[in-house]
Amino acid sequence: MRFTKMQGLGNDYLYVYGNVPEEIKEVCVRLSDRHFGAGSDGMIFISPSSVADFKMRIFNADGSEAKMCGNGIRCVGKYVYEKGYTEKTNLRIETLSGIKTLNLRLIAGKVKQVSVDMGRAEVSEDISVPLENGEIVSTPVSVGNPHAVIFVKNAENAAVSTIGPQMEHSELFPGGVNTEFAEVIGENAIRMRVWERGSGVTLACGTGACAVASAAVSKGLCEFDKPITIMLDGGTLEITVNREYKVAMTGPAKTVYEGDIVC
Repeated sequence: MRFTKMQGLGNDYLYVYGNVPEEIKEVCVRLSDRHFGAGSDGMIFISPSSVADFKMRIFNADGSEAKMCGNGIRCVGKYVYEKGYTEKTNLRIETLSGIKTLNLRLIAGKVKQVSVDMGRAEVSEDISVPLENGEIVSTPVSVGNPHAVIFVKNAENAAVSTIGPQMEHSELFPGGVNTEFAEVIGENAIRMRVWERGSGVTLACGTGACAVASAAVSKGLCEFDKPITIMLDGGTLEITVNREYKVAMTGPAKTVYEGDIVC
């Protein structure tokens, strides 16, 4: 099995064009290990689709399957275009959270930026989540996958690695949850850090950035219909949320290297 390691803002996956193997959990856990494997936040498999241009399936570093990955889907667009699977610069990608539309931005024939129509975000009322040392208020948001947004005074000092796993395994989120720690740092500008279910602390989360932007406009912390700059550990994304909570995301996609799985 040949794979291509790609990353969007440091959110890195191993990409394979072909069918998902039966032993996917074992393969994904082994290859995702950053000491004994290739090292990644998981694996993404790309295949033809009967309802869109391509289909993507996403597996976290622990082998569990995810519905959607914003950084991952941008790299899918770069992968299929630069490897010659398509000549289109507007693509429809089938995911477990529905069909997403991509617009590829080229420079000298290479995909440098990808804009993604992420669909409609669903922002719920704030809830208090019991933790080991008290409770914390979070805003549940669905962007095809579940998120809990926590607004903090200082994102740099947020207890991502301690609160994150407690949130992920809280009984209030039976299927687990991605947790974002967000600090409004300026006009339509947010600093964000993230704990991803199944992967832990990651440098970036595209759907998480969409969730944070959606929660921010719902609270009047940012403006609708204007680009919101989300600054993550791995770089910056631009998110726009309209008044119907339809979300657009723009960010980079890069290839790191290619390799072969050796048993």
